[in-house]
Amino acid sequence: MLKINNLALRRGTRLLLERVNLDVFPGQRLGLTGANGSGKSSLFSVIAGRLEADQGSVTLPRGTLISEVMQETPQSADSAIEYVIDGDQQFRAVERHIRRAEQANDGARLAEWHDNLEQIDGFTVSARAGQLLHGLGFTAKEQRQSVNTFSGGWRMRLNLAQSLMTRADLLLLDEPTNHLDLDAMVWLERWLSAYDGMVLVISHDREFLDRSVSRIAHIEGLTLTVYEGNYSQAESRRAAALDAQRKQHASQQRKIAHMRSFVDRFRYKATKARQAQSRLKALERLETVLPVHERTAFVFEFEPAEQMPHQLMDLERVDAGYDHAILSNVNFRLAEGARIGLLGRNGAGKTTLMKVLASRLEPLAGSYTSAAGIRIGYFAQHQLELLDPKRSPLEHLTELAGQGSDRRLRAFLGRFGFGGDAAGEAVGLRSGGEKARLVLALIVYTRPNLLLLDEPTNHLDIDMRQSICMALQTYRGCLVVVAHDRHLLRLVANELWVIDEGKLRPFEGDLDDYVGWLRARQRNPEEENVPREEKKAKSSRTVRQDRARQRAQVKPLRDQVSKLEQALSQTEEHQQSLEQKLADPDLYNENNREQLRQLLFEQARNAETHQELEAKWLEAAERLDEASANR
Repeated sequence: MLKINNLALRRGTRLLLERVNLDVFPGQRLGLTGANGSGKSSLFSVIAGRLEADQGSVTLPRGTLISEVMQETPQSADSAIEYVIDGDQQFRAVERHIRRAEQANDGARLAEWHDNLEQIDGFTVSARAGQLLHGLGFTAKEQRQSVNTFSGGWRMRLNLAQSLMTRADLLLLDEPTNHLDLDAMVWLERWLSAYDGMVLVISHDREFLDRSVSRIAHIEGLTLTVYEGNYSQAESRRAAALDAQRKQHASQQRKIAHMRSFVDRFRYKATKARQAQSRLKALERLETVLPVHERTAFVFEFEPAEQMPHQLMDLERVDAGYDHAILSNVNFRLAEGARIGLLGRNGAGKTTLMKVLASRLEPLAGSYTSAAGIRIGYFAQHQLELLDPKRSPLEHLTELAGQGSDRRLRAFLGRFGFGGDAAGEAVGLRSGGEKARLVLALIVYTRPNLLLLDEPTNHLDIDMRQSICMALQTYRGCLVVVAHDRHLLRLVANELWVIDEGKLRPFEGDLDDYVGWLRARQRNPEEENVPREEKKAKSSRTVRQDRARQRAQVKPLRDQVSKLEQALSQTEEHQQSLEQKLADPDLYNENNREQLRQLLFEQARNAETHQELEAKWLEAAERLDEASANR
């Protein structure tokens, strides 16, 4: 069990966290959320022992093994699979003892260590490492390649695989999905759901949190609040709690004003002095309900394009790639109002296609035509690297705008969070999320009629991701987006296209169907080598029947979860009503002792009912998740 008690933490002179309390038990999967800079990664450092808290304690059972994902890009001539096996330190230790026994020709010790190897399941270590690598997108051939042959993003996947290979009691995952495509994310969700140790994961991907954790610890206002359930349920409960706090604060302020008015009017009148003093003491004893302080939501929008051609772009029989074709025979037409989500594995060719659409890469074959009035806004991760770290946001925008009023340009940047002095500060001092926001601002300024977004939400917190979703929903131009953020894709894309086996085709179905397709393929990887004609042998009628059977199996569980959620909501509302009644100072007068006793008894009984319902809900939700994962 991990136990954090009354923890406080400073970084320099800045107070990051205070009064943090948290218990995590084996088998629990907890998501840690909060705005960028709120202290999530610092809390991980305290738990891992790399950073010392200014106050409070973090306790773990003696001998607890903690595993983290290294954030540094690895350099190694070893093969990918050997690098991942290094994560199983117990196996490597036994392996060294076996090697020494062999060198010493000590048969007795050799037999002893081979027995030890069997006890730790060491004979399957290569198979376990291979399964991890396969789930994270590495082919059998790539597993034998040197670590140094992979790009930075794939090396970070190797770091993740190595940490998952560790026989850890506590797994700390800080943004594990940043370098994963949707295929690997779906696999990781299933892997985490079967993990029997403690898991703490920092993520800004709400659907990943919904599917991989059962509790949320949210950092806000320097402290941490724990919510049972996944992210969506936690968000709903947090909103309800904030609303209740807002109402209680307003109600209490009215009562305080009334009591102060009474005191001010009658404290010096002999006939009312005792009552006035009584109310004054009640005011002093009153536990103040604090006002709600919420961060101001970041809001921006895309301005309408100056012109909107009906047909923006047409690709016919296009082959695309670099020294060889990654995509072949691509036929793709972009028209006014199209909103397309582009799916496929990392390396399948999504970014290659986006570069062709953005005129950053010439096709190897085929025809490429675009409208005369086309204006493209292209966002990709390498765009952040093109920003001059020595120049300010204002200088970047001035270069783009040419002649323009300094005041007008500053006002524009202010809409994107670069107001005042921030507009003139060097970009190199900014975080990855702030740089992404600046690139978006530069794109918005050009008023594009074709928007190409390649992973626009990487390194952004949940609030900023939601702001982008809201802005894209009102965007009137043509949109093509590559993202592993399913929440973004659900909100902004009207149609899905998938790149698979070097071909681009429309995907018939929604995002849930795509996830189901991925899960089926992950369960049956050998299907990848089956000829396409055999894959299509199953008739559409059979598919519909299978889906109907699956829905029938899941529906009773979904109904049970819904009923329990309604019952939980009723107990929460009742609890808020009781708390409001108990906040009445008059209730604590001697004459109201019996009413107070009944309310306290009812509060305790309601809390017990809520706890029982919550336990039933957690059990039902886990059964539903398991049934949904097997669909």
